[in-house]
Amino acid sequence: MTALTAERRRRVNLRGWSGRSIAGVILVLFVLFFAIPIVWLLFAVTKSSKALTVANPFSIGSWADFVANWNQLFGFQDGAVTLWIGNSALYSIGALVITLIVSIPAGYALALTEFRLRKALLVLTLVVMLIPSTALVLPIFLELNTVGLIGNPLSVILPMSFFPFGVYLTYIYFSTSIPRDLLAAARIDGCTEFQVFTRVALPLAAPIVALVAFFSFVQNWNNFFLPFVMLPSSDGYPIQVGLTSLLAATPAFNPSSAGSDSVQLPTLALATIVSILPVLIVFLFSQRFLVSGMTAGGTKE
Repeated sequence: MTALTAERRRRVNLRGWSGRSIAGVILVLFVLFFAIPIVWLLFAVTKSSKALTVANPFSIGSWADFVANWNQLFGFQDGAVTLWIGNSALYSIGALVITLIVSIPAGYALALTEFRLRKALLVLTLVVMLIPSTALVLPIFLELNTVGLIGNPLSVILPMSFFPFGVYLTYIYFSTSIPRDLLAAARIDGCTEFQVFTRVALPLAAPIVALVAFFSFVQNWNNFFLPFVMLPSSDGYPIQVGLTSLLAATPAFNPSSAGSDSVQLPTLALATIVSILPVLIVFLFSQRFLVSGMTAGGTKE
């Protein structure tokens, strides 16, 4: 009986060890699959165009080549890249502010107040949330063209502010995490509904405000198709759309672009890093607040 038990334990240990080994191998493969391109990209910006093609892909170039790539990038079309980054910041932050002003009260109203057509609005929010954003670009373009906003920053900011996912996140949070007795006590103390929201519910909703803000900013910054359609002039491009101009000026992808204003592959790699750097910075600085905010305002029942 003892020998049989020991044999069963040995088999269980072998199965557990083999399962962990397979999981570890798969994890390493996934890490390599995503890490190798990023490492290559980081090294590419330190090389010249010739070194990028003939040198070891994972060798580090020189500081002089990095400075040359930097100067070429920000000297492209008389500083167009700086303008595009500023446009991205304007569109993303402008849409973010409107999103928070609209989404947080909307989610609160759907979760904690009663009014006519409340359930219909909630269902409509869910349906619109499932529609691909690209499918809405054409009708939005026709609407904004009717009122003459095409080419205006508002043609990008206003559609970006439409964020049903943020409304739904806020609705779920207020429905499950805010004690209704606490809100009722505030009403008994004489608070109006607006004061209940601003003085009680909103401070407790810091986690969801941070989440909605983060998701909204990332989506707005990375949005390509909407500004590409709405902005006919390159002066209004955000950085994501501006990358197409850099790509068109790279002889490796467009041989007819060879000239004084052409862009080399290391410079294009640097432009890619610059375009995602703000999102990375926002994530790194907001991560601590997002994690700590998830436990803020908690109550025990």
